Amino acid sequence: MTVRTTTLDNGMTIITDAMPHLESAALGVWVKSGSRSERLEQHGVSHLLEHMAFKGTKTRTARAIAEEVESVGGDINAATSIEHTGYFARVLKNDVPMAADILADILQNSVFEERELAREQNVIVQEIGASHDNPDDHVFDLFQAAAFPDQAIGRTILGTEDSVRSLDRHAIRSYMDSQYVGDHMVISAAGNVNHDQLVDMVNDRFHALKTTGAPAPDSAKYLGGELRQPSEHEQAHIVFGLEGRAYNSDGFYAAQILSSILGGGMSSRLFQEVRELRGLCYSIYAFHWAFADSGVFGVAAATGENDVAELMPVILEELQKATLDISNDEVSRVRAQIRAGLLMSLESPSSRAGQLARQQILWGRPIPLQETVDRINRIDADRVRFVAGEIFGGAKPALASIGPVKGMPHYDVLADRLK
Repeated sequence: MTVRTTTLDNGMTIITDAMPHLESAALGVWVKSGSRSERLEQHGVSHLLEHMAFKGTKTRTARAIAEEVESVGGDINAATSIEHTGYFARVLKNDVPMAADILADILQNSVFEERELAREQNVIVQEIGASHDNPDDHVFDLFQAAAFPDQAIGRTILGTEDSVRSLDRHAIRSYMDSQYVGDHMVISAAGNVNHDQLVDMVNDRFHALKTTGAPAPDSAKYLGGELRQPSEHEQAHIVFGLEGRAYNSDGFYAAQILSSILGGGMSSRLFQEVRELRGLCYSIYAFHWAFADSGVFGVAAATGENDVAELMPVILEELQKATLDISNDEVSRVRAQIRAGLLMSLESPSSRAGQLARQQILWGRPIPLQETVDRINRIDADRVRFVAGEIFGGAKPALASIGPVKGMPHYDVLADRLK
């Protein structure tokens, strides 16, 4: 596989990873703009824009967009996250020009027609309701809000019913014009794709794009705290965490390894101790989410009302033990798991295109596989224990819970156990 990069005069970066043995290609446009780029009065606009981009342009109706891609057996979709928004397609190799043309069209010529907007606002309001009905999802919204209260990075990606319904076509257009600029956008493609031809297509179709000027989002300020939502659900859904590490921080890879050792699979410490030995819950895992300037390290679990009081002290005990006795054997096992995951991801052109785009946005360049492996291999048990001590060493935790959680220990009691 050969990775090539070109930066256009308008600031856009084009990355391709040639896989000529394939008959298809994945390509997309990734924008360095997500929910944390929104002002309070814009809450939910990134996600609404992602929906509305497919609802018609000056030359294509919403149905025409879908039919043009699906008539050749392709698919097209999009996703919004806290820091990025992606629009991507998978097509056969001969249909790459058509897919590139549609992506250019929806990101520059969408009309945001009022009737389509009203319908899509209603769809998103239903999506918000469905999220609130699913405590597995909603508890993470509460956790993010507890970790970063009163900040864009702590608000939900979907928005609220009121905020979404308040956004008109002018608000969407204004946000798009300010955020969707050349040096905030990456076009990435992997599979049977010709780099020079893609560069020419993008240069032609995005030539009028504004070059720069997107405002920087507010800096993230991890604060911690608790959001507890008692309800009549059968299970108590709990997410407990602390400040993690940013992508570019010295402790990022160690924090990733730490999360896998603690709760990355059936052999992990939390799974073995909490589920296998004590039978306190069905589901438990650890995670580390990194952002550009902060991060969160957390543990998510779901348990019954009778076990909720015992669960949290056991989790905290495992976190504290991780600062003392993580072994090199554990680190070696997780490093092997990470390497395998990286290699497996290279077999999917969609995964590879997305990975390259995110690397460009986060680090300013595609990261060669061997460079990533070398960084991971330099992490030993001493380093993981040190980072565990930094993360778990007395910081104010973030705690979110939904369900029959009245029996859970008080927040201050749990926080004191980390001191």
